[in-house]
Amino acid sequence: MSTTTTALQATSDFYSSNPATRVLRLALGTSQRLWPALGLRLAYRLFGTPLPPRWLRRDRPWPGHWTQERWAFEDASLTLHHPLRHPAAPASSAPAEGACVLLVHGWGGHAGQMLPLAQALIVRGLRPVLLDLPAHGKNAGRVSNLPQFARAMEYTLARLAQQGHTVQGVVAHSLAANGLAFAAARGLPTQRLVLLAPPASPREYTRLFAQVFGLHEPMRAALQRRIEAREGIVMAQFEPDASGPRITQPTLVVHDRGDRINPFADGAAFAEAIPGAQLLATDGLGHTRLLRDALVAQAVVNFLA
Repeated sequence: MSTTTTALQATSDFYSSNPATRVLRLALGTSQRLWPALGLRLAYRLFGTPLPPRWLRRDRPWPGHWTQERWAFEDASLTLHHPLRHPAAPASSAPAEGACVLLVHGWGGHAGQMLPLAQALIVRGLRPVLLDLPAHGKNAGRVSNLPQFARAMEYTLARLAQQGHTVQGVVAHSLAANGLAFAAARGLPTQRLVLLAPPASPREYTRLFAQVFGLHEPMRAALQRRIEAREGIVMAQFEPDASGPRITQPTLVVHDRGDRINPFADGAAFAEAIPGAQLLATDGLGHTRLLRDALVAQAVVNFLA
């Protein structure tokens, strides 16, 4: 089975578990035949909506030793989660003043998914800052996309630098990892990068989306052109061969061989394209369990520290 077929099946299974998928597929299919302009608007809105919807997720309370800071950003907002004193951190391992590591979740995720990595960083004397992206967590905004992810990370590092902080590393998962590679290729001011399960081709997501929701190729191509025109960037610029060679920071890529969302070959492509990058291959962790794995956390902390 090809990686495209595997990813399509995983995406299809995810959407099919929601009864609303059939209704959306019918609405898109009908509109693209009878009213293509409306169909394109509907497709664009649905493609940019993080799923599952945040209102379906039961919010878990944050630990008491964390504090939140919200910033306005574009037509949405960003939320940063900062640790206060953590009981697991030894007194002798206080982080350097102003130095921090930014942790960023993926599409449809939230900052809380990065807490296990954050705790491991704290124990080693590093200060994590967790970021909720636009239209995710409790942030404002209903839609987002990969270029906005990259801009959000660039803006966050600039604001942190303005506040006197040095971001010595950025760790990003899934689609945010792809955005991180793109931002780093444009000169993101950080010392080290960790890409967790990055996708290699954003264009492939438009193909998966089109197949899941029954869009024909002209409509899929129109959707891609609309995204590129509105964001002022073509999707090919986010692929490993375009961004990888321009990355100068030491980079660690972590990817599971059994990842059914972003195939292992995607992470390997980034590791090959980025000069001197290290590739850590895991087994049995899938796409999100690697965020909670103790050995992965140890490897990430060792690389950053």
